[in-house]
Amino acid sequence: MLFNSFGFLFLFLPLALVGYQLLRRHGVAWLGVCSLFFYAWWDWRFLPLLLLSICFNYAAGRLICSLTGRPRNLALLLSLAGNLGVLTWFKYAAFLFGISPGLPLPIGISFFSFTQIAFLVDCWRGAAREARFAPYLLFVSYFPHLVAGPVLHHAEMMPQFCNGRSLRPEDLARGLTIFAIGLGKKVLVADNLAPLANPIFAGGIAPQFADAWLGALAYSMQLYFDFSGYSDMAIGLSGLFGVRLPENFASPYQARNISEFWRRWHMTLSRFLRDYLYIPLGGNRNGEWRRWRNLMLTMVLGGAWHGAGWSFLVWGALHGVFLVVHQRYGGGKPAWWTSPLTFTAVLLAWVPFRAPDLGSALHIWAGMAGLHGLGLPHALGGPGLRWISGGGTAMPVLFIASLAAWFAPNTRELIERHWGGTLRNAGAVAALLLACVFSMNSPTEFLYFQF
Repeated sequence: MLFNSFGFLFLFLPLALVGYQLLRRHGVAWLGVCSLFFYAWWDWRFLPLLLLSICFNYAAGRLICSLTGRPRNLALLLSLAGNLGVLTWFKYAAFLFGISPGLPLPIGISFFSFTQIAFLVDCWRGAAREARFAPYLLFVSYFPHLVAGPVLHHAEMMPQFCNGRSLRPEDLARGLTIFAIGLGKKVLVADNLAPLANPIFAGGIAPQFADAWLGALAYSMQLYFDFSGYSDMAIGLSGLFGVRLPENFASPYQARNISEFWRRWHMTLSRFLRDYLYIPLGGNRNGEWRRWRNLMLTMVLGGAWHGAGWSFLVWGALHGVFLVVHQRYGGGKPAWWTSPLTFTAVLLAWVPFRAPDLGSALHIWAGMAGLHGLGLPHALGGPGLRWISGGGTAMPVLFIASLAAWFAPNTRELIERHWGGTLRNAGAVAALLLACVFSMNSPTEFLYFQF
């Protein structure tokens, strides 16, 4: 079930809201049931896996909290091994061992695995002591974030999952506004950029200079508006129930250096990598060389988190190199050209992230360097199909999307500056929702579902 589908908008969501209002004394249980149904809708075969993961990690967390010394350490190691073992089997077995698990990748497995790994580590640190099962189940399975983030932290979420809270008009108005903005990003922007991005990354293509740059730019904008749109929708949906999710994007393409980019892009994942990987590795302690090593390891493993393949490792390594170079040489005051330079580096790194394999990425990079010709773009999808005529509305959408990504405020800033309550926003929100609904003929999945 997709956020951008009629079944979700006109059936699932209204029933979830009405049931929550009627059963508010049992709101946690109701949202837990809705979340499990939402997940089972994708593929019911993976619902037992999700439930087993939740029960295992809840029990492991309780056990870790009850132990001390070496038994406590051993319990943590065994529970982490269990989570990583399941994740490795489904996501990395084919890449590492040439073994197929025989089932498709369970949707959202990276998100609910890493969310619970953080919970276990905090139990070991003495920072998590949740004793009730229902809030924990909802924390992991909560449908607004389950399949593509944001990556949640128990300390900011579990206290919010309390019984007896009624739906409030201001929560509904604000949540619906943020949801409408996210839906617009997905349906009106990201989906319309696919015709420009997909042909370049189809594999077996040797694009010319303009083709390669146009396709890479289109994918950069498609990915941003697709994923930030999903995050906005998740935040807005959660707001309908009076629950606040953490911000996940803060205009990352406006960053003035690569470190700032990672403080703005997929912010909850950046927080997880910092707190549960970079700092435990040693962080910036013990000298520059170890700090750079820790940065490289963190980013390469962050690339592996996204997918099993050399292209994801290369993407992570590139960002590791960018961060090391910035920390070594970029300590001065940002100049006018640092934002364009940062965006160009990010765009170049998106090529292996999107390409079907490393060989295809190398062909696209070669095209961006002009090695396949400097002429005007040529046909990619068959006789007569050119990037302007075949793209339809994609070219003006790409132009507007680029301006918005580079100069416009992010969703949080828009809400803080211009949100004026239910009546003031009603017309604009209704118009945006109607435009999205009329564009939802064939809903497409979000790009981050594959992770």
